[in-house]
Amino acid sequence: MTDVVGLVLAAGEGRRYGMPKALVRHDGRLFVESTVDRLRAAGCTRIVVVAGAAVDEVREADLKDAEVVENPDWPSGMGSSLRRGIEALQGETAVAVMTVDLPGVTTEAIRRVLHHATPDVLAAATYAGKRGHPVLIGRQHWAGVHELAQGDQGARAYLRRHDVVEIACEDVADGQDVDRPEDLP
Repeated sequence: MTDVVGLVLAAGEGRRYGMPKALVRHDGRLFVESTVDRLRAAGCTRIVVVAGAAVDEVREADLKDAEVVENPDWPSGMGSSLRRGIEALQGETAVAVMTVDLPGVTTEAIRRVLHHATPDVLAAATYAGKRGHPVLIGRQHWAGVHELAQGDQGARAYLRRHDVVEIACEDVADGQDVDRPEDLP
């Protein structure tokens, strides 16, 4: 596999959840820890976690060799975290973007998406025909994604303007995000 960095967006305060979702404990692990573990197990050669509201607690989590990058602009939305994460990238082939609140996205689903990594790729997992995470962005698209990432939309504006390879993953994962405690599987 080519060099793919895993990018975990974990900066929000989790208003609807009642706490930062990075710190939600599920199946004995924090969301941020299990997301890092799944990206690593899927084959990401480097992992960057963008933290904000709970940056100190995220730094104390068991993330092994994952890098924690602080986003001081986290209140402005996920777009600022995606931009901050892209700024931390180096010479990798592509980045696999995951939000921290997806406990049902399995290592197999991530691996399936990573299989498509090239410098010019735009790909996303789909669940019952709906795009989800991970989103794979080849390095040739990083500048464009960085430019358009605003508010809580992340890469959506950029992805709408380009062809995206959709990779069905509903047979191996659940792409539902967890917004409230009652959403936990």
